Amino acid sequence: MVLSFVSVALVLTVLQVLHLNPVRLTSIMPLNYMIPNANASSGSVSLKEETIATCPSSGEGLSVEKVAVADLPTEWGDFKIAGYRSLNSDEEFVALYKGELRPEVPTLVRIHSQCLTGDVFASTKCDCGRQLHRTLEMIQQEGRGAIVYQQQEGRGIGIVNKIRAYALQDQGADTVEANELLGLAVDSREYKQCAEILYDLGLCQVRVISNNPLKIKALEEAGLKIVERVSIEVEAQESAARYLRTKKEKLGHLLELKTESQI
Repeated sequence: MVLSFVSVALVLTVLQVLHLNPVRLTSIMPLNYMIPNANASSGSVSLKEETIATCPSSGEGLSVEKVAVADLPTEWGDFKIAGYRSLNSDEEFVALYKGELRPEVPTLVRIHSQCLTGDVFASTKCDCGRQLHRTLEMIQQEGRGAIVYQQQEGRGIGIVNKIRAYALQDQGADTVEANELLGLAVDSREYKQCAEILYDLGLCQVRVISNNPLKIKALEEAGLKIVERVSIEVEAQESAARYLRTKKEKLGHLLELKTESQI
């Protein structure tokens, strides 16, 4: 205790000699500096503390709610599956995740828009199902990560309208033109609640598995810290070539357009 008093007196003396006001001392310190105390092992705020302080709250103000969590063994490994409901619409979401999800750890994530034809029926008109499976494989290899499965089929137009768009594509329209011919939005998806689900899972800093710059921008605007974009290109069959070219040229997706015939 005597030593503490001596130390404080010494510091004040030095400050007076240097003509520094102790009250103003914080103004010349780095913003992340914290004066040490007897129980502190470091003189600076930890990355974890800093991240938690700046990350939106996962417990309050969310417009989604977690309904249930269960185990889900898959071909790629064991995952957790959680069901979420929107509090302001009838939309439902599914999250698949594994490992310890912490706000200060940059973590692999993907927002995957539902594609019944590709994810379930293994359609070769798109690369959606293969992207989903590749993402599961990547997260399994990493040991940590999350997928938010968003039920906005056909970039938000629904499965029946998507089949109507397919019929127009059979007649020569591309995926963008087909939506326009039907009087539908080219892409009406929203990602704010997907970001909220990632917050609720405990994440703040993310490595986004996506080729869609608009999706990445939306997640960043929702408050997530995008540490890295992780490219995901899978071998696509020739029947998907036009679809992928349209996504690159008209929707701005970051693709190299490599099909199985070119490999």
